[in-house]
Amino acid sequence: MTISYHKYNLQLIHPFGIANSQRTFTPVVFIEIHFRNLVGYGEASLPPYLPETQDSVISFLQKIDLSTFNHPIEINHILDYVNNLQTNNIAAKAAVDIALHDLLGKFFNKPWHKLYNCNLLKMPATSITIGIDKLSVIEQKVNEAKEFSILKVKLDANNPTEIINCIRQITTKPICVDANQAWANKEMALDIIEWLSTQNVIFIEQPMPKSMDKETAWLKQKNILPIIADESFQTIADIEKMAESFNGINIKLMKCGGMREAYKIIEHAKQLKLKVLIGCMNESSCANLAAAQLAPLANWVDLDGPFMINNNPFENPALENGKIMLNENPGLGLNKLGNF
Repeated sequence: MTISYHKYNLQLIHPFGIANSQRTFTPVVFIEIHFRNLVGYGEASLPPYLPETQDSVISFLQKIDLSTFNHPIEINHILDYVNNLQTNNIAAKAAVDIALHDLLGKFFNKPWHKLYNCNLLKMPATSITIGIDKLSVIEQKVNEAKEFSILKVKLDANNPTEIINCIRQITTKPICVDANQAWANKEMALDIIEWLSTQNVIFIEQPMPKSMDKETAWLKQKNILPIIADESFQTIADIEKMAESFNGINIKLMKCGGMREAYKIIEHAKQLKLKVLIGCMNESSCANLAAAQLAPLANWVDLDGPFMINNNPFENPALENGKIMLNENPGLGLNKLGNF
């Protein structure tokens, strides 16, 4: 087996605004793992709030020597080797994990949703993210999201009611709210959540800073809307303490290290009675479809990455009634459109 890599920038259709930043593109590194006549594709998506960069990912990938492994069926041994090479580098490790899963699925000639024994009838609808922006742009984004049955709305502490009211003038679709740690006062957060509960909101993602676990637990105890951990939850090592302050967790392959780790987290979350949201960074169809293979095991899905960019090097996933429709192609079901 050999590995190659390519830098790439995913260009966003609209600037992506959250509580503390805005960007127009997301740097990624695509990788290919070759075995005989098969190629497995992987992706490391690197939004600026992550500690990794394209150069750090490539530096880590250059340390990997797959020549000592004879077959992708050794996936667990390979991933153990990769994980033990160096600490951190989670997105880089996720890219390797994704590529190996794609490769192994192609070797077995089966899609991963079948290897996971997922029931596609249980696929949740994916939300589409409406980032913070001028109200006129938010209105445009909502109108462009007609294919989606759920909206994920980014809010900060400045004008949350104004943004929701703007959206409610256009649509009654269910909304998931993501505050990205913006509400640092628990009483203010409670007031906002109480009002949001009257606006057909499904859950609140990361309302308070990740350092404010006690205050978040206080919000959870009010039992108004489910509280979902994102920035507070990274890897499986964090999961035990999540049940104290949150009702659920947002699993992202770039945070946890890939498909193998995500599957373990889902199983553990069920034991702890935590709800599961499977989310994404700004990603192409590569990482998106890797996460989507696990999506029927989740309560909610936020896998909108490919639909928010205009230079996806893979074919966009098919949508039906707002749900990602997984195909029967082996591996991740990717259809590459051209060169990186």
